[in-house]
Amino acid sequence: MSAKPEYRMLRGLGVLWAGPGSLAGLALILAARAVARPSLRRQRGTLEACGPGIATILDRLGPRGRLQAITLGHVVLARDDETLGLYREHERVHVRQWSRWGPLFVLAYPAASLWAMVRGQGAYRGNRFEREAWRAGPL
Repeated sequence: MSAKPEYRMLRGLGVLWAGPGSLAGLALILAARAVARPSLRRQRGTLEACGPGIATILDRLGPRGRLQAITLGHVVLARDDETLGLYREHERVHVRQWSRWGPLFVLAYPAASLWAMVRGQGAYRGNRFEREAWRAGPL
């Protein structure tokens, strides 16, 4: 059974609204190819990429070995297949957040971290976007 036309249109608008993040994710995939060609797959309207080149990119974006996966728009980057499997549902929540917030997510996410720190919670675990995603998984 296919989705209703209204749902498909809203989903399409969400993909467009998250487009700037997705373009950034695609640019990182291209950069990762300089190290090693990443494994790519489409999963429920999201492009997933993983492999050694992606791991190198993640090390440059965060503390070495600590950043396991990241979502930019409708692009999910993970260190390897196992990590992708562990974090898939968590990252899918971030895809939905990108669809809701679009390019404003780039401002909303650090603002939520700052607000969590002001309230005495951790910048990561106290972040409302992360709390929502952690309810979905992985561990």
